Amino acid sequence: MLTKRIIPCLDVKEGRVVKGIQFLNLVDAGDPVELAKHYNDEGADELVFLDISASREGRDTMVDIVKKVASTLHIPFTVGGGIKSLEDIKRILRAGADKISLNTSAVLNPQLIKEGADFFGSQCIVCAIDAKYDPENNRYVVYTHGGHEKTSLDAIEWAKEVVRLGAGEILLTSMDSDGEKKGFQLDLTQKVSRAVSVPVIASGGAGSLDDFYQVFTKAQADAALAASMFHYKETTVGKVKSYCKQKGVHVRWI
Repeated sequence: MLTKRIIPCLDVKEGRVVKGIQFLNLVDAGDPVELAKHYNDEGADELVFLDISASREGRDTMVDIVKKVASTLHIPFTVGGGIKSLEDIKRILRAGADKISLNTSAVLNPQLIKEGADFFGSQCIVCAIDAKYDPENNRYVVYTHGGHEKTSLDAIEWAKEVVRLGAGEILLTSMDSDGEKKGFQLDLTQKVSRAVSVPVIASGGAGSLDDFYQVFTKAQADAALAASMFHYKETTVGKVKSYCKQKGVHVRWI
């Protein structure tokens, strides 16, 4: 049985960690280097760093901050935002990331997934999918540019395609649930988890300890990502792991 992972996420804008609701109304949540060290010491299984405005602003990822964060970590580190080429991937991995996350650039240039996987291996390539429910067509649609641009892509079909191209993992965010703290989007997560053969990280909506248990057991997520719950000290990684372990979920103990 694979160990379920608990992953804090640092959404970074202008050098600070921020958090909002449904990708809007961002507020400051702290210093990325300090938070990274805290989560490393607390027993997080991995850390995700997303430069959330890089693609929308058409600029590169903040490499200097990535280097500082990486220097504090002894756990796997994924970085995304503004990665547009194989050279960008090399630059971020050299800065200390273990994996890179592609979202907007993967939609605009799907071959970048294959190029990255062929060069570095699928284990280095995470495809982030920001999805929102479309009630008119009864499906989940992919969004890009930090959730600001709607595409015509069906989220489940796109998940299958990125895996075919070589992505080794999917970071799946429900835009409807993001920041709402009402639980992960179980329907979306379950559909993607069943559709692909690679690990799926559920993101968006964590608000209680039981939310993690539900997404692991009912939606078959391989990992669960949260931000504000951890940043604002509403709970800890240790408490989440303890709760899940008591409920019979296989987690890496600390």
